[in-house]
Amino acid sequence: MSEGILLEQVTRGTLLPEPQRVARLQAALPQIEAAVAGETDEVALQATLACLLWETLPQTNWCGFYRRVAAQLLAVGPYQGSMGCLRIPFTRGVCGACARTQETQLVPDVQAFPGHIACDGSTRSELVIPILRSGQVLAVLDLDCPHLAGFSLSEARLLEALLGRIFSRVES
Repeated sequence: MSEGILLEQVTRGTLLPEPQRVARLQAALPQIEAAVAGETDEVALQATLACLLWETLPQTNWCGFYRRVAAQLLAVGPYQGSMGCLRIPFTRGVCGACARTQETQLVPDVQAFPGHIACDGSTRSELVIPILRSGQVLAVLDLDCPHLAGFSLSEARLLEALLGRIFSRVES
């Protein structure tokens, strides 16, 4: 499947109503899973997911991965959008909090998040989901949005399940 996601085109930066965003994501999930079926390389999966989720989630201004490269350090991985932060310690920002706690971070207003790192000053909300193996963070999926409350708990749960299914087969 090299054509990407077959969904109605939506202008980048558009924040659709939550039910439409969830329906759009649900429609994309089988296509995303078909595109990565059989792939086990972590970087190939991250690069493909960054691309396909970028197409699926038009409200994002950044969509990608930060990989764990040391005990308490993330480094930018495959992504779509403007330049990301190169390195994020577990002690800083939404991505660091996700890696440190190993819990999804759904932040409706990044200005209210203590220690938020403004890699892109236009970001107003964020969703960060950990990817775990054997109790360790491999990476985090970072989604940024220029709108307040750009992501919902329903979207977070759908993406958590997707990442769990896909990264359960990654090569060790």
